[in-house]
Amino acid sequence: MSEPNPGPAKDPGRRPAPARTADTVKAPASSSVPRGPGRATGPDGVGAAGAGRGARAPRGGVRGREWLAGWLFVSPVLVVLGLFLVVPIAMALWVSLSDWNGQGSPFSSGVHFAGARNYERIVTEPGLAQSDFMTSLRNNAYYVLLVVPLQTALALGLALLVNGRRLKGKGFFRTAYYFPSVTSSVAISVVFLFIFSSSGVVNSLLAKIGVDGPAWFADPRGIIHLALGVLGVNTDAPPSALAGTSVGGLSLWDWISGPSVAMCAIIILVVWTTAGTFMLMFLAALQDIPLEVEEAAEIDGTGRWQRFRHVTLPMLKPTLFLVLTLGLIGTWQVFDQIYVMSKGAPAKTTLTPAFLSYQSSFTDNEWGQGSAIAFILFAIIVAMTLLQRFVLRDKDEARARAATRRAARAARSGSGPIAGTA
Repeated sequence: MSEPNPGPAKDPGRRPAPARTADTVKAPASSSVPRGPGRATGPDGVGAAGAGRGARAPRGGVRGREWLAGWLFVSPVLVVLGLFLVVPIAMALWVSLSDWNGQGSPFSSGVHFAGARNYERIVTEPGLAQSDFMTSLRNNAYYVLLVVPLQTALALGLALLVNGRRLKGKGFFRTAYYFPSVTSSVAISVVFLFIFSSSGVVNSLLAKIGVDGPAWFADPRGIIHLALGVLGVNTDAPPSALAGTSVGGLSLWDWISGPSVAMCAIIILVVWTTAGTFMLMFLAALQDIPLEVEEAAEIDGTGRWQRFRHVTLPMLKPTLFLVLTLGLIGTWQVFDQIYVMSKGAPAKTTLTPAFLSYQSSFTDNEWGQGSAIAFILFAIIVAMTLLQRFVLRDKDEARARAATRRAARAARSGSGPIAGTA
């Protein structure tokens, strides 16, 4: 057997050379060139700037052109949104700040800049314009306060009913409840006009139980005033403290009148037609809840109401926020039912900001005033949506985000517990 090669003789006065590994890279011949005083080099003798230039992605090829391809694909959508959304909004904003009367182009030389004049007329300047706008806000506020909770509660109740395990014919009930939502609102409004007429079905049913039905679309009194009259309050001579105090061109007595019976009929119509759409949203969310969660709560001995309150409802919070947001936006924009059924009558008790904007523009040729009402309505919707989001926010998640922000600020200022750490 041959003995292993002992290798070269070691000099006792000489340090051993480092072991040569695969990672050892031989310096190139160019490394012997003297480097300038400001030129940095890497461990392999190659300048850092050159290494950075070598690591840069090439401009050609698929990767270098992705940004161009992305903008090319989204450009049709951006063009459509710009032409049919951004441009009309900008034109409407200019109209709200001008004295355009609807004749010719709003950008012609005969149209002058009016500033906030149109907004002042309907908000701060006493007169018919302010009175009509405040009346429309009062009517729409009562409409929102009644429609949004009623349609949300009805939609959730129908969804719970259809989602029941023991219910048979679920497809039929889903179709039946959703059918009013896909029917033309104009056709349904015309049908409700006959139902709520003085000799209609509603008054005939009320007569059978001894109740004299109201003149639904002729009585301008609000339901709160009617209730006070039943309790013995003389509504023809209201208290002077309420009748003599004016807010926004309306007395406090008018502000607390409540919705008229005509508005109540419209509220019934809207709740019936919109509950089906929101029912499907709640139904989809209910079917997304894991069955094991409900079974575990049932095994723990919770009742039906406790399971709904502590298990089902918290898991429906995102859908509830969506339903309330869509309902809030839709109720502040109500127009078609008002236009078909009442046109603001009786005595402007069904007048809404959306219909008032249409009336000011297309009937009275006050295009600046109509556009100003539309933008004020937009601001109201945004403010209400933000308020609703604040009320329905997840408090635990909000506290966690706030703690994260505080820690980040403390770290930046150098006063936090993590300051100075690597």
